Amino acid sequence: MTISASSTDIPIAKLRDALTGRIIAPDDADYDAARTIVYGGIDPRPPVIVRPADARDVAAVVSLARETSVELAVRSGGHSGAAHCTTDRGIVLDLRDMKALDIDVQGRTAWAETGLTAGEITTAAAAHGLAVGFGDTGSVGIGGITLGGGVGYLARKYGLTIDDLLAAEIVTADGEILQVDADTHPDLFWAIRGGGGNFGVATRFQYRLHELDGVVGGMLVLPATAETVAGFIAAAEAAPEELSTIANVMPAPPMPFLPEEVHGQLVILGMLVYAGDAEAGERAIAPFRALATSLADMVKPMPYPEIYPPDDEEEYHPTAVALTMFVDRIGHEVATTIMEHLQASDAAMRVAQLRVLGGAMARVPVDATAFAHRRSRIMVNVAAFYEGDDDRPIKQAWVDGLAAALLQDDRGAYVNFLGDEGEARIRDAYPGATWARLAQAKRRYDPTNLFRLNQNVPPAGDG
Repeated sequence: MTISASSTDIPIAKLRDALTGRIIAPDDADYDAARTIVYGGIDPRPPVIVRPADARDVAAVVSLARETSVELAVRSGGHSGAAHCTTDRGIVLDLRDMKALDIDVQGRTAWAETGLTAGEITTAAAAHGLAVGFGDTGSVGIGGITLGGGVGYLARKYGLTIDDLLAAEIVTADGEILQVDADTHPDLFWAIRGGGGNFGVATRFQYRLHELDGVVGGMLVLPATAETVAGFIAAAEAAPEELSTIANVMPAPPMPFLPEEVHGQLVILGMLVYAGDAEAGERAIAPFRALATSLADMVKPMPYPEIYPPDDEEEYHPTAVALTMFVDRIGHEVATTIMEHLQASDAAMRVAQLRVLGGAMARVPVDATAFAHRRSRIMVNVAAFYEGDDDRPIKQAWVDGLAAALLQDDRGAYVNFLGDEGEARIRDAYPGATWARLAQAKRRYDPTNLFRLNQNVPPAGDG
């Protein structure tokens, strides 16, 4: 088949003949549903969406894109805040039909295809009393979260997702299907553990699984004041490594279990997960409950999969602006700054999300993987919903203002939470020697930068 490098007139019929998987074109009935991604305000119309059946299909599409210079977007779960998982000018390679999962219960490992979501693997593993850590949303595809690092509810206990990655199957830019691990293509294995989708299409991952019969976890909602915000962070820093927390400082949503008079008031919507014994978990969570009289306390022993909220992405497509960063400390003064900025905005939903890091993820050497922020202490994500194009710059200015007010010595950024923010911010995600090492791997495995719809690291020697 032939496709002009300057044209999106892709021969759909020939694609259908060549591949085992599904081909979705603009005139197909399910096209609009297939092209929709999680975040609103983005209305892509890709010329074709390919849902491969296996790695061979993936290799054929990658080879086609390379040979014809057609733009290629790779989608695992569709949660890219920068909309890198779609394109108006080429092929969307949507892996969602690749969901094979093989759990070795005795060996405590799993091979998982990258069309699976975090929730699907978590549920399947939990049936055997096992777990691997992903993030805080079950509908996220495992491809993106794993390649970027994977900061989630088990990070302090067991490390990042990539710390339990044992091997991977990668389709590289030349269409070759490689099996990579610490001994086979070790430079590529290093790069994909945090380096994102720069080096190929990940079609399968092998994970180490941990024994986890259940957790003590759930939502704890407290009134937000400078004292309670600073106290929450102090308690999280002092907590045992089994406990990971997220403090969402935000207006209280109209949740049915919150009193109506609280709706819209600033609260700490805390998410807590203790990966261990229930009695010890209750002791670890006690300091958080002691900060103030709770507005809602849903923390209890539960199966680990229940920590994920219900999957509603088909109905929920928020329009938001956001910025991610790391800080070294959040005491009373910083907490006051957060409260003042939140009070000054009229966004229907605005949030300062605070995650205390450390523990197992911090004990991995900085240069062991392409995730370079092992020593970072607290991750902050600032976000606000906007309403329409005119409102977006107003909310973006608020996000930028709060982030600037919070800026401390740590100038890093977590690649999975970056938007479309330019090369300087990508370099914040991959500082110093990490950038140089990734660029060398890029030159070896993708010298023409075929995989550029991502937080892109160009091949060494470019520009």
